[in-house]
Amino acid sequence: MYVYDQHDQTIIDERVAQFRDQTARFMAGEISDGEFLPLRLQNGLYLQRLAPMLRIAVPYGLMNSSQLRKLASISRTYDKGYVHISTRQNVQLNWPLLEEVPDILAELATVQMHAIQTSGNCIRNTTTDQFAGVASDELEDPRPYCEIIRQWSTLHPEFAFLPRKFKIAVCGSTQDRAAIHYHDIGIELVANESGEIGLKILVGGGLGRTPAIGSVICEWLDKQHLLTYLEAILRVYNQHGRRDNKYKARIKILVKAMGIDAFREMVEKQWSALKDGPSTLTEKEITRARSFFRDPSYLTLDRAKAMSDLEHDCARDPIFANWVTRNTQEHRVPGYRIVTLSLKATGFAPGDITAEQLELLAELSDYYSFGEIRSTHQQNMVLGDVQASALYTLWQRLQAAGLATPNIGYLTDIICCPGGDYCSLANAKSLPIAEAIQTRFDNLDYVYDLGPLELNISGCMNACGHHHVGQIGILGVDKKGQEFYQICLGGSQAKDASVGKILGPSFKQKDVPEVIDRILFTYVTLRQEDENFLDTYRRVGIHPFKERAYAQAD
Repeated sequence: MYVYDQHDQTIIDERVAQFRDQTARFMAGEISDGEFLPLRLQNGLYLQRLAPMLRIAVPYGLMNSSQLRKLASISRTYDKGYVHISTRQNVQLNWPLLEEVPDILAELATVQMHAIQTSGNCIRNTTTDQFAGVASDELEDPRPYCEIIRQWSTLHPEFAFLPRKFKIAVCGSTQDRAAIHYHDIGIELVANESGEIGLKILVGGGLGRTPAIGSVICEWLDKQHLLTYLEAILRVYNQHGRRDNKYKARIKILVKAMGIDAFREMVEKQWSALKDGPSTLTEKEITRARSFFRDPSYLTLDRAKAMSDLEHDCARDPIFANWVTRNTQEHRVPGYRIVTLSLKATGFAPGDITAEQLELLAELSDYYSFGEIRSTHQQNMVLGDVQASALYTLWQRLQAAGLATPNIGYLTDIICCPGGDYCSLANAKSLPIAEAIQTRFDNLDYVYDLGPLELNISGCMNACGHHHVGQIGILGVDKKGQEFYQICLGGSQAKDASVGKILGPSFKQKDVPEVIDRILFTYVTLRQEDENFLDTYRRVGIHPFKERAYAQAD
């Protein structure tokens, strides 16, 4: 992973000192709320319903064990002993005191972490596949390109005050685990007939009030032109994006209004002045970025023996075998597995992790996974490099800590924003809905029989829970001061991207688990052999689900 040099550390330390002074002047009444707003946002600080919220940057979801230990310490000292993993792979503190935020930022700086550009109208944290660098279906590791974009975009003076927030994601695998179709800019590493790797660029994707699937603006871009092409897109957006209405300020609105062909033409015009200029990447610079992500010291293992030993462990403990099936993935290096740690145990807020669990993961990552751990946009954690022979011992430690729920990719692995329990923008609570659904569907045999199924919950139209792209999506809405929930079906964040369609009128909170049950009953009744929920929905359409849901609701 990337390690700060002296210049990086100096910039972060100076930024902490600057914000400490700004906060002191705000609390002394020398800076108004309006003046303080952009200053705090550029340092990741929101004012929420009950307390401030500090969003900490986790570039492309990658952390080391020292950073985990520091987050645990900070959560105990300045918060309530836990942190929240966001759908942008970042870490959030929900209860810091405003006057202590500069101290938190100073603590973060000691382990090369910060909160810069995790909010505000700027280029946000660049995200990627949580299995980047270890996935068996990967064309090339996307993390070096994420790091190049991070260095280019951080504190970039031209793009610090855009019309609206701006998000970039990079995918390097055949399966899209980075949701590139729903980003302002999505980047896919692709191969040509000669096996050379280039970039496909998508633009204008996003969720929120007007969800949109990104359009391909460039089918093939040579890698050296990555930054100049991104800069051309950002310049067009910065010049022509709307600033009079924040609900119409995202680049997806501009792309739709202009049409992708006209937008492409404008970008190409800008790019002609930037192409082959100072921001053109050299092979030396790309090699430098790759050097931050060298392979760890993998052992040369006998794949056949490793799998035989794992099968033996699975045979003697079926509960362990079930966890291996649900929560581990094939690794590109023989004898290793990728392990996803579920933060979706029933009775706990999805994405929350305690200080004690953070410290345990730091210890386990040091012992089993070369000291690194990843956060995911599904709000879970990943140990990327675990020897298959160590899985049983690791599982025992995780199980004792409540981190081994075998539900990754299934119904109860719910993506969920903090909702009305925390967020001042939310129309309704999200967390009680997630818990009610997890409680209702606590029979894992039934959950597994349903097959892989994505259920996402948002507390408002800002869609922080990505409800639009859930195969089942739930949105909290306000009806004359009462909380209701709208349900949509058929979303997909994969390469076959689709936006879910609204089922119909919204439901009362108490009715949501029952309605989900009816939807699933309809799916089970109608599905054909080997069909998952999305396959069945796309084949039969929304009407059978709607008929069942509302006929029984009446």
